[in-house]
Amino acid sequence: MTTLKQHIAKSQVPEPTLRRLPWYLAYVTLLRHQGVQYVSSTAISREINVDASQIAKDLSALQLRGKTRIGYDVDALESSLRSFLGFDRQHNAVMIGVGSLGSALIADRGLDRFGLNIVAGFDVNPAVVGTTLKNVAVFDVQRFEEISKAYGAEIAIIAVPVDHAQASADMAVAAGIKALWNFTPFRIRTADDTVIQNTSIYADLAVMYNRLKGGI
Repeated sequence: MTTLKQHIAKSQVPEPTLRRLPWYLAYVTLLRHQGVQYVSSTAISREINVDASQIAKDLSALQLRGKTRIGYDVDALESSLRSFLGFDRQHNAVMIGVGSLGSALIADRGLDRFGLNIVAGFDVNPAVVGTTLKNVAVFDVQRFEEISKAYGAEIAIIAVPVDHAQASADMAVAAGIKALWNFTPFRIRTADDTVIQNTSIYADLAVMYNRLKGGI
């Protein structure tokens, strides 16, 4: 298999491909645990319901190609995918809003396996400020710039009420945060050089409910 070229920029890979790569990684990781040495795009296709030609195209975009009649080396494929996706490196993040959702994300230490290291939480609630969740201290939001810089945070996770979403994003960007993972249904606006990833639970629910209704 061709080694992953370090010069490939993630921005050159289409977003749909980026969204499929973790599916491939999850499956080949399972195969490695099972002691499987090689896997074909056809075998991956059967398990994750993505067309084999699409899988081959996605992997070739990363300069990953299998051997004829053998397939992809599972260990090398897993390592290359994990490296390209950034899951093999720690990315320090802070949580803005330590309510039910923020607390759950902090408690989900499985995120560590994907390179996300939540180092601090911030809130305005006196009952929450000063507490610790899974060894993660919660600070008053007014100390955001000081603490986030001290921890070397590059990502802010926003899980605040919708009417505080934009102000939270502005605060984070002003403090030097480079990427925002937004869990609110509000579409925040920032400078073009800030990476924003919106994850709306409510939007997913709307789609699911709508499809359920359509099937009745």
